[in-house]
Amino acid sequence: MQRRTRKSRAKVPEVRAADLQPDKLEAEREALLQRLAFLGENAKTHRGYETARRLLNQKFRKSTLVARLGILQAASFMIDVLERSLPFM
Repeated sequence: MQRRTRKSRAKVPEVRAADLQPDKLEAEREALLQRLAFLGENAKTHRGYETARRLLNQKFRKSTLVARLGILQAASFMIDVLERSLPFM
């Protein structure tokens, strides 16, 4: 009988100092807020809209620089889902 070997752990991507510049993170946040606003009135009734808005406002402001990077990624994903699920106007 063959012995099982442990799978190597997935490598966590390194956070570079260039990714943690506050001005760069704020510019990305503004771009995501514009994408969210572009979705229109129909999207405001969707639960994901509120989640993305909360991530980009309350959670973003209260978090550390490293956490902000993750929050922006999560908000971007949520906006992608909204863009694909809502009918285009």
